[in-house]
Amino acid sequence: MNVALEQVSKLQNLDLRILELKREVAQLPKQIAEIEKQLEAHAKKLDTEKGVLTANQRERKQKELDIQTAQQKISKLKDQMLLAKNNEQYRAFQHEIDYAQNEISSAETRILELMEESEPLEKNVKAADVALAAERKQVEAQKAQAKEQTTADEKEISERAGEMRKLLAEMPAPLKQTCERIRKKHNSPLVMAEVVDGRCTVCRIALRPQHYQDLKVRDDIQYCESCGRIMFYKPPTQVVMS
Repeated sequence: MNVALEQVSKLQNLDLRILELKREVAQLPKQIAEIEKQLEAHAKKLDTEKGVLTANQRERKQKELDIQTAQQKISKLKDQMLLAKNNEQYRAFQHEIDYAQNEISSAETRILELMEESEPLEKNVKAADVALAAERKQVEAQKAQAKEQTTADEKEISERAGEMRKLLAEMPAPLKQTCERIRKKHNSPLVMAEVVDGRCTVCRIALRPQHYQDLKVRDDIQYCESCGRIMFYKPPTQVVMS
């Protein structure tokens, strides 16, 4: 490979590396946003589960208060029964007592149901709390890592750009202009294309036999007649038998 081709190859490799780094820098915030979105969704789910548990506990407490109120009511009614003047008053007091006892029985049944419901809820909330704390820690670590990676990438971009400027300053003006023209034409750093088995490996178009033969034997810069990229050919490696 002649000096000009070596320069173009180095330029292309630097350009490709800078493009790769810039894509990584652009992608990192998107990745962080995605994991933060997942974290937020898990936090909202936990808040919902905590809300259900809180509602369960609130209802159970209310039922306990209802039982206490009903018991106090029964105690008063029994005192009043002792002062009943006739059977009708007695039966009225008894009816109210029976109603209050039914309320107590219903409240006790509901408390048992709430206790059964709360047991798995409490376990889920406790486990989710632990998992969310671990996830938050992991997200913060990933964010710190992404920040470090971005800093490293931006530093390397600056270094590679400096190498490109130095290389471009050393390149002949016509060659530099040719590379820029090819780059703009394809909107890609790929200004070179290897030829394998008589085909351009970028556009996949077969070369004319004479063109392919010239590429093998001549040392000057030649271009793909289809995509216009600078072509190069690597002779097959000779295996020496011992």
